[in-house]
Amino acid sequence: MSAPNQSGWKPGSPVKDHNAMSGPDTVTGNRALMLEEPLIFEIGTTETTGVDLPEPSRGANRLGGLDRSEEIGLPGLSEPETVRHYTRLSRQNYAIDLGLFPLGSCTMKHNPRLNEKVARMPGFADVHPLQPVDTVKGGLEVINELANWLIDLTGMHGVAMSPKAGAHGELCGILCIRAALEARGDAREVILVPESAHGTNPATAAFAGYKIEDIPANSDGRVDLDALKSRLGPDVAGVMITNPSTLGLFERDLKAISDAVHEAGGFVYCDGANFNAIVGKVRPGDLGVDAMHINLHKTFSTPHGGGGPGSGPVVLSEALAPYGPLPYVVRGKDGAVHLVEEENADEFEHTKAFGRMTAFHGQMGMFTRALTYILSHGADGLRQVAEDAVLNANYILRSLDDVLDAPFGHSGPCMHEALFSDKGFAEDISTLDLAKALIDEGCHPMTMYFPLVVHGAMLVEPTETESKAALDQFIMALRSVAERARAGDESLKTAPHYAPRRRLDETLAARKPILAWEEPNPPGGEPTMSEQGGR
Repeated sequence: MSAPNQSGWKPGSPVKDHNAMSGPDTVTGNRALMLEEPLIFEIGTTETTGVDLPEPSRGANRLGGLDRSEEIGLPGLSEPETVRHYTRLSRQNYAIDLGLFPLGSCTMKHNPRLNEKVARMPGFADVHPLQPVDTVKGGLEVINELANWLIDLTGMHGVAMSPKAGAHGELCGILCIRAALEARGDAREVILVPESAHGTNPATAAFAGYKIEDIPANSDGRVDLDALKSRLGPDVAGVMITNPSTLGLFERDLKAISDAVHEAGGFVYCDGANFNAIVGKVRPGDLGVDAMHINLHKTFSTPHGGGGPGSGPVVLSEALAPYGPLPYVVRGKDGAVHLVEEENADEFEHTKAFGRMTAFHGQMGMFTRALTYILSHGADGLRQVAEDAVLNANYILRSLDDVLDAPFGHSGPCMHEALFSDKGFAEDISTLDLAKALIDEGCHPMTMYFPLVVHGAMLVEPTETESKAALDQFIMALRSVAERARAGDESLKTAPHYAPRRRLDETLAARKPILAWEEPNPPGGEPTMSEQGGR
């Protein structure tokens, strides 16, 4: 019989989870081959190790007084126990390699394995930011080649490669705008943001010191051009607009918007998070855009999520390119690619840079993956990426608009994502209920409650990755759950029923989250919050 470990848990005992209801009502919590998995601290004890080691001979202490005075506090597990623990945890995660990831506005597309193979090649995988520049000429060539592709695809004049994420790129673009205005002695203080823009847009502008004013949408969900024009004036530094927008719509009046903003002395920042819908089809620079970040994970298939490694290059118009941050790469008169830093900025005539965004140049692994993706597709392949992504989104929109309300379905074809609302659901059924029930159908839920301008929003972005068969499977599952939501099926309110965990008490989990393991009965210590009933 297995003895309980230090935490009181022993194999075969139910595991307490204070943030969520338990799984199936069984003795162990197991679901067939999906085994209940406790925390690693609950499996092993701090008094044992996974291997037997001989007592070491005592030599002279060379730690200089830095030797540990307390127990290390890690559970001692054998290698099989450790491997099984993390493998079981991995099976409880969802990934694009398992199925469709329909998160709207996220562009969760397949990451081709060719990209990974190239990124792991010697000379790319082992490059170090502190090694001498003359030893990374191949890496600089890759960065320069990718930069040229991004400039060509967007119709812009220059690009800052160092920003490490979309929001980081937004900040870079806004700082370029501020630098350009300051260079001409123009102290403007307002940024206009349409109500359909990404939420990071107003946050970025505010972080950069600007005041934010909203611009309403018209009945089609697009920016109200007349309202925008009426607000322009000498205090407006620019507009931050997302195109295609978070409503899944292309802003048809973007060129007119840009012309009006430029005439008023401002600049146009375009959020490029949804570039996947128009890559190879539309060049933002032709529409008057002055700055736009590009999420490499969204459009060019580098890894997404987990807090990084992100990459958000920012393409710049001719008016803003001189103010782009250091460092950057440029092909010199000698034909070689050079890394331009503060010490050689004069030589390459880049003295107006507003500063720098990062310590080094950017994410080499992401640059390598993105360039591989671009070269493997070619210009015609990238165009097809956009076409297929838009086709897939419209297929979902029109296949479901008879059972799900599509608030802007009347505005014409959508772009990269299909937007639905909870209109038509039974009174006590919510978007959250539908999303949780989708888990029981084997589907990852879509983005919920975003954009905020639509009540009970459900945003679905299938990307070009998915086949018709995969889309049909998702549509069938979503249709089934939507019909139950309209009929008022009470079982939706307790879904999911077949997942390793049941529904969270989201209010309690948000207000009193358990973010770290606590020893249940520390020797001589106070009772934990869990034991006090505080969680």
